[in-house]
Amino acid sequence: MAGYLFTHFIGEEKDGEQIYFSLSEDGLHWKDLNQGKPVLRSCIGMKGVRDPFPIRDPKTGKVYLIATDLCIHAGKGWRAAEHEGSRDLIIWESEDLVHWSRERSCTVGIPGAGCVWAPEAVYDREKEQFFVFWASMVRQEGEQESKQRIYAAWTEDFRDFSRPFLYMERKEHVIDTTIIQDQGWYYRISKDESNKCLILERSRTLTGEFQMIFSKTLAELMGVEGPEAYLLPDGKTWCLIADRFAEGKGYLPMISRNLAGGELEILPDEAYDMGENKKRHGGILPLRSGEYERLLKAFPRE
Repeated sequence: MAGYLFTHFIGEEKDGEQIYFSLSEDGLHWKDLNQGKPVLRSCIGMKGVRDPFPIRDPKTGKVYLIATDLCIHAGKGWRAAEHEGSRDLIIWESEDLVHWSRERSCTVGIPGAGCVWAPEAVYDREKEQFFVFWASMVRQEGEQESKQRIYAAWTEDFRDFSRPFLYMERKEHVIDTTIIQDQGWYYRISKDESNKCLILERSRTLTGEFQMIFSKTLAELMGVEGPEAYLLPDGKTWCLIADRFAEGKGYLPMISRNLAGGELEILPDEAYDMGENKKRHGGILPLRSGEYERLLKAFPRE
């Protein structure tokens, strides 16, 4: 690994719901790029984007950036966003992380869905396709109230998607799912809205049955969302970050060398630096040789 790119938004303020870039060499200390200003903007759909997530095509090296089509700052509030929001993803793509395509929209939400939130993706090497998933507010037949559930679809190019299907649901709302691969397992981390905590599960296959893993750290960490996980440079240690939205404190890093046992250690404040901008729900891309320097040159930091 040659560093990390963090794509994120910064909050419900003017220009806050656009795409910001930050860089890190070690995955724990971040530098805000482009003088702390947005790098990419959405001028279509709701004209704002949240929850950006980058993913690289392992065959071509192309990077896709997908995001929620939503602007709370200029919208009608959270209830309207949940029940009457966009069913689209906003998508960019790039060959070099500096020059990006114009944004485009793709409708992935099922008919009747109230929103399509926090989209992410993971590459399935056996199918040679991307597994894309997101949260939608849906009221199913016989239900009195709508509920947030995780839906998913397959794609090879982030233009044509398979028919979306229900991927995950719990007794209460569930949102903000992220998936990583480790030693032959898929680990899934999600926000359970019943207690505002994160839950950890694993399965041998993306669409197989997931088993719950108890984590004392996650069970006691309240008021968090937007989980993201990535390997640190030693190739053995996972870093899980969670947005402390309830306290307005931004991201908190935790490290683990034993995800299967649910072992996570919360890092002390002096062990990390998230940069000047408060980072809201985003995604992290491991960089290849030369990409760190290229980004730093193209989008200088303050």
